Amino acid sequence: AVVSTQSGHYGRDEKNDFDTSGKDSVLLALSSDRGLCGGIHSNVGKMVKAAHAETPITKAIIVGDKAKAILVKVIGDTFLSCFNNVGKKPTSFTDALDIAEEVLSHDYDTINIVYSKFKNIVSYNTEEKPVPSLESVESNAAIYVYDEVDSEVLRCYQEFTLANIIYHSMKECEASEQSSRMSAMENATKNAGEKIDALTLQYNRTRQAVITRELIEIISGASALE
Repeated sequence: AVVSTQSGHYGRDEKNDFDTSGKDSVLLALSSDRGLCGGIHSNVGKMVKAAHAETPITKAIIVGDKAKAILVKVIGDTFLSCFNNVGKKPTSFTDALDIAEEVLSHDYDTINIVYSKFKNIVSYNTEEKPVPSLESVESNAAIYVYDEVDSEVLRCYQEFTLANIIYHSMKECEASEQSSRMSAMENATKNAGEKIDALTLQYNRTRQAVITRELIEIISGASALE
């Protein structure tokens, strides 16, 4: 019962004292290559553009062609790397590891992950999640409360935590995208049905008018012959 209760808190932001206010930050924008899912990708782009307008972004890593297409004109010169072929298959932890390795290959104080957080089947929130660097973790005294840890252990801890947070964020994006696509396709089907009904009615009215006109011409011709 204890394990079941604790597992329900997975992915929630817990209060910590890590410093995530560093000026040298890397933006990690998560999207996919697939469309037909409403405004989920454009909302990520809007949040990134708003953040860039407030504080200029100098380093960015983009996941998914949709976000890349939206942001390339605004912050294209800050792109460190871009990942594509995202969303065609379910995300695996290996995918998150590849992205984490790319992030770790650059110098930074903080990583800001912009992603879509699943809320329920009909809604989601576009959020920004800061992830501290290794230096921030090492400078936090709370990390040494339970045991003495050396720099190698902290490095492994920070790298695994980063990959785990990226993986969780990508899964949140997947769930949000699927729910948004279901809603978008349901609305599209409804609109298409209404359009078909309207065109069918228009067709029937036009057809009936043509038939009526032809009958009038036949009857008029017959009356004239009499």
